[in-house]
Parts: sequence; C-alpha cells; structure tokens
Amino acid sequence: MLSIEARIAQDIAAQPAQVQAAVALLDGGATVPFIARYRKEATGGLDDTQLRLLEERLGYLRELEERRSAILASIDEQGKLDADLRERILAADTKARLEDLYLPYKPKRRTKAQIAREAGLEPLAIALREDPTVAPELRAAAFVDAARGVEDVKAALDGARHILIESIAEDALLVDSLREWVWQHGQIRASVIAGKQAEGAKYRDYFEHAEPIAKIPSHRLLALLRARNEGVLALELAPTADAEQGHAQGEARVAAHAGFAARGRAADAWLMDTARLCWRVKLHLTLTLDLFTRAREAAEEAAIGVFGDNLKDLLLAAPAGPRTVMGLDPGIRTGVKVAVVDGTGKLLATSTVYPHEPRRQWQQALAELGALCLRHGVELIAIGNGTASRETDQLAGELIRKLAPQASIAKLVVSEAGASVYSASELAAREFPDLDVSLRGAVSIARRLQDPLAELVKIEPKAIGVGQYQHDVNQYRLARALDARVEDCVNAVGVDVNTASAPLLARVAGLSASVADNIVRYRDEHGAFATRAALKKVPRLGDKAFEQGAGFLRISQGSNPLDASGVHPEAYGVVERMAAANGRTPQQLVGDAALLRQLRAEDYTDARFGLPTVRDIISELEKPGRDPRPSFVAPTFAEGVADVKDLVVGMVLEGRVSNVAAFGAFVDIGVHQDGLVHVSALAHRYVRDPREVVKAGDIVKVKVMEVDLQRQRIALSMRLDETGNAAARREGASRPADSGPGRRQPDGRRPAARPGGGGAGRAAEPMNAMALAFAKLKK
Repeated sequence: MLSIEARIAQDIAAQPAQVQAAVALLDGGATVPFIARYRKEATGGLDDTQLRLLEERLGYLRELEERRSAILASIDEQGKLDADLRERILAADTKARLEDLYLPYKPKRRTKAQIAREAGLEPLAIALREDPTVAPELRAAAFVDAARGVEDVKAALDGARHILIESIAEDALLVDSLREWVWQHGQIRASVIAGKQAEGAKYRDYFEHAEPIAKIPSHRLLALLRARNEGVLALELAPTADAEQGHAQGEARVAAHAGFAARGRAADAWLMDTARLCWRVKLHLTLTLDLFTRAREAAEEAAIGVFGDNLKDLLLAAPAGPRTVMGLDPGIRTGVKVAVVDGTGKLLATSTVYPHEPRRQWQQALAELGALCLRHGVELIAIGNGTASRETDQLAGELIRKLAPQASIAKLVVSEAGASVYSASELAAREFPDLDVSLRGAVSIARRLQDPLAELVKIEPKAIGVGQYQHDVNQYRLARALDARVEDCVNAVGVDVNTASAPLLARVAGLSASVADNIVRYRDEHGAFATRAALKKVPRLGDKAFEQGAGFLRISQGSNPLDASGVHPEAYGVVERMAAANGRTPQQLVGDAALLRQLRAEDYTDARFGLPTVRDIISELEKPGRDPRPSFVAPTFAEGVADVKDLVVGMVLEGRVSNVAAFGAFVDIGVHQDGLVHVSALAHRYVRDPREVVKAGDIVKVKVMEVDLQRQRIALSMRLDETGNAAARREGASRPADSGPGRRQPDGRRPAARPGGGGAGRAAEPMNAMALAFAKLKK
C-alpha cells in the first residue's frame, strides 16, 4: 500500500519528497501562502494551487486512515478478521470502497435477514444457493417451525431469500463493479410531478429530461436537485439509456456474480427471482443514492471552483487607486444614498437625494451632487447595480455632462453584492458608529472601486455572490474554499500594515483576527510602524506569527526600504551580501534595475537560501512592493445605449466581464442587464473553460446577437465577424427558452431532451436559455 505522501504526490503531479516537506511544514504550523512564497527550496517550488490540493488531500487521506483503523479494530473484535479481509481493507483507496468492505460487519438495526438467521434459516439459504437441483418447497419443508416464527414453507423461503439478498447486496466486489457500470452508462431522468407544471414553470425544460450522470454539467445537476427539493421534479437513475434493458442487465450481473443461472433445475427460477429482487429492491436503490451523492459532490466541487475563480478575479480586479470617489447606492422610494470618500478611503461627506419616484426631485439631486463633486474634487462615481441602478446611472451621466469642463469625472456601475451585509455588520458599526446603516452601503460601494480587495475582505465571501448555486452546495466546504482564495489573494498583493483594516490584516498568513485587532490597536496608540521588526511589540504576535506574516506586510516610507518589499526579513542578510559585493548599500540596491539584472543568483546562495529564493529576491528588489493587479481601466459605454430597448442586433459594444460561469461569460454593456456570451461564442476555437478566454473584470468588445425585451435577455458574441442569424442557428436560439421570474432562476439549462438524448453537444444549448442565469448570478 502506498504511503499518504506517495498518493498525494500522484494526485498533484509532484515527487514524494516534495510532498513530505510540505506536509512537515503544514504540520509545523506553516500557512500555504508562506510555504508557496518562502519555502520553495523545501518543496521544490510547489505553488499555492498544488499546496491547497495537497492540504485537502492530506485531510481526506488522514481521515481515511483513521476510519481504516477503526474498521479493522471493529471486525477484529467480532473475531471475523482473516488475512484476506485485512489485505482488502488495507488496499481500499477510497472511503466508499472501505465502507463497502465493512458493510457485512457493520452493526445495524435488526433486519429481516437477521430475524431469518435467528429462526435458523441460514442453512436453507446456503443449501438453495449451492444445490439448485432440489425444489425449494421440498427443501424448505424441513425448516418449518412455528415455535421459531416459521409458520409455513412460504415463510421459510421468504426468510432464506432475505438472507441471500442481504448477503449478495453486501458483497463489496459486486457493489463496486455495479457502481462503476451504472456510473458509466446510467442516465438521470427527470419528470414533472403532477400538478406542479405551473408552479415549476421555470424548470419546464426539465419536465421530461434525460442525461448521462457521468457527463451532466454541474450547473444542470444542481438545477435538477433544486427542482427536486422544491417538489417540482421527480428524479430517477436508469442503469442505461434504455431503462428496462438496463434493469435486465443489472439483474443478469447480480445473478452471474451469485452463481445463479436458468438451466431448468428445480430451484433456478426461485434463485433468478431472488437476483431480480436483489437488484430491483436493494442494489438499484443503494446505487442510486450512492451515485447521486457522487454526482452531487462533483457538481458542488465544480460550482465551488467556479465561485472561487470568480472571487479571485474580483478580488484581484484593477484598483482605481487613491482617487476621490462618490458612491451612489440607488433606491427609489428611500432615495439614493450618497457617500464621498477621499483617496485613502476616509469618509468626507454623506447625503441622500430623491431623484426618482415618488418625490422626483431630479434637479435638486443634480444640484446637491454637483456641489459635493466640486467641493471634494470627485474623480469617479461608483453606482451600485441594485434597484434603480439604471435611473441613477442616467442621473450620474447628466451630472457629468453638466459639470464638464469644470470637472473631469468618470462613472462606473459596480456590483453592490454584500454591501448590505457589510452595512449591518459589527465591523461597519465600529467603523461608523454614528452613520445610518443605509449610508454605510454607499461608503462600501465607493471604497470597493478604489481597492476591491481591501473592501471585499470585510464581507463574508459567500455574500459577494459571484458563484453558481452557492446556496445549494456544502456550506462548510464552500466557506473553507473561499476563505483559502481570499487568503491567497491578500498575500499575493501584500498589505500596508499602517493603513490596512483589521479584516484585511486578519487575512495575512499567520495572523488571527485577534492579532489583527491588536495590530490596529497598537498602531492607533503608538503611531505608524517604522519597521517590520516593530511588529514584534504587538501583544500576542509571537515569533511564529511574525515568521509567517512578515513577508506579506509592507511598511511604506519606513526606515528600511526592504520593509516595503516582498523580501522576507529572514533574507535581509542575502541583500546585504549582494550590496556589499557590489559596493552598494541595501538602500542603493533597491530599484537599481540595471545592476540587479547583471547579478548571478548562484553567487549569493547558501545552505539556507537556494536559487529560487535568491531569484525571487532579485526580482523583488528590481520592483519592490509591486502590485500584481492590472491597471485600472473603465469601460467606455456607447452613447445613447442606456437600456435594453436601445440595443440593436449587430451592434458592437465595449463592456466589462461581470461574471464567468461554466457555460459562458456575463458582460455589463451599460444597459443594466448583463448579456451572456455563451462559451461557444467566446472565440473562433473550441473553448473548454470560459476562463481560458476571459475573467471577471476584463474589458471586452462584444456583438449583440439577440435581444429578448420581454424577458430582458441579451445574447452576445465575441466572434465579431458573425451575424445574428448564424449565431442563432449555431446556438439553437429558435428552440424553446426558459421562463420564470427574473433573478431567482436555475442557470445553464437546455431545452427538454428526448429520452436517451441527454448527451447532446454544447451547441444545442440556446443562448437565450442560458441568459436567464445572469440575474441570479449577478445578485
């Protein structure tokens, strides 16, 4: 049996020695960002993605080993652990396989088979199985015993059958082979529950739907499961495309494994009927539950991956930087909440204006907003994308025109996902104890344009809302995966310790929430930190926390320029040797690109710092503290195109990618309803994963291919040279589309499939059917 390290090495395409080093570091309290950045020599350069997978697999395999030990002990206590069984248990490489082997020995509630054994019917079951030449009724007559609850021959045969069914259904080899057979050939079949057609209209494309379970996309499976949970659809698992033929094959496989055959012998018919019942009543049900769980877990993993990828893109989106921003949180009856923040995020002014119904104070709103812009030198206007966003965007557009040329201001619509969560949070109450909850949301909207990462870390990742079916997946796994993404993003960018909030500091490797609070408290009491070393004076920030986090914390304008870089304090001696060897001070070395490019990393390695670390040091010295995020660029929305009704098929527009799903990308083109670029319309080549082409935040040019005014759906293409009709034919846009109310629709659906036709290619998925997913994902 392979060791845990060897198995993980296979999973992440690494060497066992690399895995052993990483495991030792993790067990010693090291964090993934720290290991990925500062322990490359030890791990052979494993990156954060490999390390995250390693960490996950390590947990799974250790749990597997714990369960293996418990099972061995349990069976041994029963006196049933022989050498062969021990070997098979030791060889089990998954939890499912392990539980299959344990099933016959697992303590269970009193079953019909156990009752039959207690009545002395096990010899009858064995005799019927081993010698089918004797008629079952004749053999069973000898076991009739009213005192033991066996009233007649039928009762004896029923008991024997229960024993055989349980014995066959608990055969690990049979269960494992059947599970893989059904996984490869089985089809999920959906049908609408009688009387639920109107209530479940948004699922109508699934009212009669069939699709291979091994190939169903994650978003579609999660939609089916949600519909089942809502009582709209009934789901079943057919063993093959032809359900009855599949059941017949399942029965035959059970019979063959049990050694039953229809050869005209006296007990053959009874035994074959036993195999049929074993399949129909026991095994098919068990396999259905197992495989639905397997498919759901795979779908959840994919959905969590999509959410994580989009979250990473959002967190690492280009920051507008230290510019004065006006945040507008749109509202109709309650008004538009206004907050102006300076380049550091400090709140300068707040207000509420009422340009929309019922007050319609349009001119008063323009006057008040204009005065705020001129008084505070506003450079950007951030508009939340919620209710009344379109109307508020028009207000901002008119404001910008009226202020020109006195002021040059740009406007952007930004996602306000999670702003309300932040507004009502304890953190927001501490930041703005005297500010109304509704105005805190406007502050968040303004700040997330300045620095998305710094602001969004204040919000629970799940509330940011850039995923697929995030409410339908395992919430613990989702939270853990998203927290890891946030941690990786924060540490990839680095944090200015003298300006960062406590929530941002808490995401730095090695720092807990309490230590982050202590840093902020110490900073408030003693002033800005002059050096990284001064962090050691912070209560509860011990040597381990300093080691893990120091390299990701920046001290701008400090006494040591290295403190503003990604060079870890433990490696300052390497920089000093570089400087001394070249007649410079460390301060002179920083930023001297011409000299640094001439250095040979090999000349400065030692027993502790190898080539990977020295090369990273040289690279960091060349551009100290560089931000890996892209430069900020605002999309230029077309003049006169402010609503879906302004769109015309064939228009080429510029927009920003707001979200990426498994089936395509959603693009904000300035009409307050994102359009969908289906995966097949992203490029002139085959695209397996939309993120190969685009990611959230990208500025792209798209062509309008189809507009559905009634349902506010827009189909777009990044293949700018094709026509709307060509796209409609390619995407099957003439097929029935999904319906249902706006923002809470299942995404990524196809038209109803013919029985056995669920495996149709991607081109069969209509753009307009896919587009309904936008509203839910954006929210």
